[in-house]
Amino acid sequence: MERDARKKIHMLIMFSLLVVAIALYLIIPSLRDGVNEAARKLVEADIEAFRDYLLSFGVWAPVVSFFLMIFTLIVAPLPAFVVTFSNGLLFGAFWGGILSWTSAMVGAAICFYIARSLGRPVVEKIVSKTALNWTDKFFERYGMHSVLLARLIPVVSFALISYASGLTAIRFMVFFIATGVGQLPATILYSILGQNANKSVLVVFWAFIAVICFGVLGAAFKPWFEKKFKKGEVA
Repeated sequence: MERDARKKIHMLIMFSLLVVAIALYLIIPSLRDGVNEAARKLVEADIEAFRDYLLSFGVWAPVVSFFLMIFTLIVAPLPAFVVTFSNGLLFGAFWGGILSWTSAMVGAAICFYIARSLGRPVVEKIVSKTALNWTDKFFERYGMHSVLLARLIPVVSFALISYASGLTAIRFMVFFIATGVGQLPATILYSILGQNANKSVLVVFWAFIAVICFGVLGAAFKPWFEKKFKKGEVA
């Protein structure tokens, strides 16, 4: 009974926050225009344009970046790497990396609790039923290691795994720690790449090669995972 009561409270809080966020977006023109502009630049994946957009906020740029990272993760599938790269470019690999990592962790936690509080029907509208069916097989096959494995594979959507985790029986702290560890390699890599974008061409070249290798490694593992799923279905 106590657990059901807590779940109802969580559902009420999440639903209220979503209603407030939507209401603010609809009521405040400047907020709506700003969100639309940010989403457009993220979809275009124009790093320089997004950097200039952040710079227009002056000392508030880190705060805006923080909330935009959360926005990209909740409203899947906007490319969060644009924010990470821009943070490295503006604030350096260290501070930009910390900003990207912490904001991504907050975004992951929010997605997790949205799913856990509001349930599968709501999540299906956000990430699609087909995507959730894929994660069902992934989690069934790899159990407690699923989150960490998914975070290490760049081709797997960060937001999708966060939402899907909230629909499983996984404990939040297990999800949170696996997410924190698993997303570090990509965060560090993109932050370094961003910091050196306007400096040594050689550094940028090798960072780019590293990103490509990281992506190829993930893409190479993806068919293997899918093959395992199919074997599991036959068995």
